[in-house]
Amino acid sequence: MGMSVVGQDHSSLPPSLGVVLPKTGEKPCSSVSEPVSASSSPALALEMASTKKSGAAIGPVADDGREFICGWGAAFINVTVTFPMNKLMFRQMLHGISTSNAISQLKREGLKNLYRGILPPLCQKTVSTSIMFGMYDQYSRLLKFYFPHLSDKATLALAATLAGCTEAVLCPFERIQTVLQDKKFHGKYKNSLHIAQELRKFGAREYYRGMSSILMRNGPSNVLFFGLRKEIKERLPDPGSSWWGHILTDFVSGAFLGAFISTVMYPVNVIKAHQQCQVGGPFLSMRTTFWHVYHARGSRLRGLFNGAHGSR
Repeated sequence: MGMSVVGQDHSSLPPSLGVVLPKTGEKPCSSVSEPVSASSSPALALEMASTKKSGAAIGPVADDGREFICGWGAAFINVTVTFPMNKLMFRQMLHGISTSNAISQLKREGLKNLYRGILPPLCQKTVSTSIMFGMYDQYSRLLKFYFPHLSDKATLALAATLAGCTEAVLCPFERIQTVLQDKKFHGKYKNSLHIAQELRKFGAREYYRGMSSILMRNGPSNVLFFGLRKEIKERLPDPGSSWWGHILTDFVSGAFLGAFISTVMYPVNVIKAHQQCQVGGPFLSMRTTFWHVYHARGSRLRGLFNGAHGSR
């Protein structure tokens, strides 16, 4: 085995230590820089040497899944609390009306319709946010493992973009939510399942109407979020060791980032809403939809931001 006690007096040592001592005149193994205690086993000594040699990273995706779980929980709370506000914002997006007119619409429709359409965003947003945090963490690990020469900023940008593209597979949920929230479909479709069945008549592509807008939104949004959240937290007062202080700084930084990113990406969401509010017919590109909405709102860029304050 290459290890022996011959030529040395190790009779007073326990077998567990004697078997790992080198032969007489043989240099100690340089890969083990820490002494092995008398209670150590040969297997543990070899494991320590292997770990020291290969470094702390055993693999590129060693993880306990906490990022996925935390993302899911945060999104669940977010959607249930802010759904009425998002519905108000959606009406302004779609029709270019004022806040007071949008509120009047929702009042006329009654409380029973206020949470109409919450199931798709609840499913989509919880899974989407879980994917965003979890896959960003996984992609970061993979990139650092396989491309260690990449800079931290390049790794962040690439991992965030890939996570955003992964989120886009949930496009059908956003598609169904848009149809449910548009008042012109209230008498035509009963619920999410009914819409899903009706869209199937137009083929699988119909579920992914507006996919280009979602991709254009998700990638840059994730880059901004993951790129700025640490910078913002570092500029907030130090929470110290208190758990509530850390929760407060996370909340403040998240709220600020959410308001900023949703405002920057608001025109893209307007284009997406207009693409997805159509059932059947030709698929309009982002460019065509942009010019259609732009001219419909008086050829003013400001018109693309109607309802933007509701996204904050």
